[in-house]
Amino acid sequence: MVSSSMLWLIAGSMLCLVELFVPTAFVAFIMGISALVVAFLISILPISYTLQVGLWLLLSTASVFLSRRLMPPARVGKNLDAMEAQTLTEILPGGTGRVLYEGNSWRARCEDYADAIASNQKVYVVRREGTTLIVVPHHLLHD
Repeated sequence: MVSSSMLWLIAGSMLCLVELFVPTAFVAFIMGISALVVAFLISILPISYTLQVGLWLLLSTASVFLSRRLMPPARVGKNLDAMEAQTLTEILPGGTGRVLYEGNSWRARCEDYADAIASNQKVYVVRREGTTLIVVPHHLLHD
């Protein structure tokens, strides 16, 4: 029969290896490290199986939350290749519409909440928020 510490060593090693093949933002790796810590602890102290699982869950959860707080926020590349787009639909103040940007239709929202942008108008892309482009009308920058 295999000892509990050997099972935790195998589980921890497998979880750490999973991170190599399936990127999980280090969650599997952290859970694997927690399993290895549990294996070390039960080799020193006699701990019941229920307490072992509870300890592993506690260590894993605490480590994941701690690692998220210590790591800098993820930054998605938001560099825009072009600055100009053309509206496909009207964009109402505070609302969204569609623009043609780099040959694709994108959801867009106007940075200016006072004016509507008619369809088939030239706009400038100022930034991207997820899959939504933030645009300003052409006349705002060239008046």
